[in-house]
Amino acid sequence: MHEHQTEIIIFIVAFFAIFIAFFIGIVLFVKNGRNSKVNFNTEKHTMKEIHAQELLSTQLEMQTQTMQHIGREIHDNVGQKLTLASLYTQQLAYENKAPQITDKIENIGIIINESLAELRQLSKSLTDDRINENNIIVLLKQECDIVNELKKCKVTFNCDVPNIVLHYQTKSILVRIVQEFLQNSLKHAQCKNIIVTLQYITNNIMLFLEDDGKGFDKNSIYKKGIGLNNMKKRAEIIGGIFTMESKIGIGTKVSITISGK
Repeated sequence: MHEHQTEIIIFIVAFFAIFIAFFIGIVLFVKNGRNSKVNFNTEKHTMKEIHAQELLSTQLEMQTQTMQHIGREIHDNVGQKLTLASLYTQQLAYENKAPQITDKIENIGIIINESLAELRQLSKSLTDDRINENNIIVLLKQECDIVNELKKCKVTFNCDVPNIVLHYQTKSILVRIVQEFLQNSLKHAQCKNIIVTLQYITNNIMLFLEDDGKGFDKNSIYKKGIGLNNMKKRAEIIGGIFTMESKIGIGTKVSITISGK
């Protein structure tokens, strides 16, 4: 009788041991399944980010090639035709066959020459290799000087280091971002001052852009603000962190942080 009770107890213990082991197995299986799903989703998200960066990088390369092509066309085609038109107006003024319109001809010649100079400058900016030849500090200062020459607002450039060595793509993207911000501020902000600040802090490149314009509602402008979206996408190509804040009646601030490693 005692042996029979012992067998029953052993059977019950074994049953519960098997049940607990089975239950633990199910829990581990479910947990592993969830971890696998999380890992799969993480890998999928990472692949999407990599694909997006590659796509943006390709778009930037295509855009650069297109700009270079346009620059060459301006120089070789449009520029030569304007030069020929300028020569014709000079010849007409020299021959003086119609004295009553000489002044008008000379004015036309002046306009053509001014347009030709502007087109040559545009062609040079699209085709030259200044980004390769200069450091980022020189490049950003040049952009600020160009806007200052327009005398529409004051642009101040600040930098606390003598030189920052960056790859061509990083320099190119930072220059394009600054150009975009300057153009947006000139066209839409009605600002009096723009401040461009470049800093090197704890192995990070910090770019700060600020204007004292009329500002805007960030939530509404992001839906249709091509310029802001372009800046954000460009920053993402080089692994930059893009932040922007704007207050109506106060102005707009943009900051970009990229690793200097």
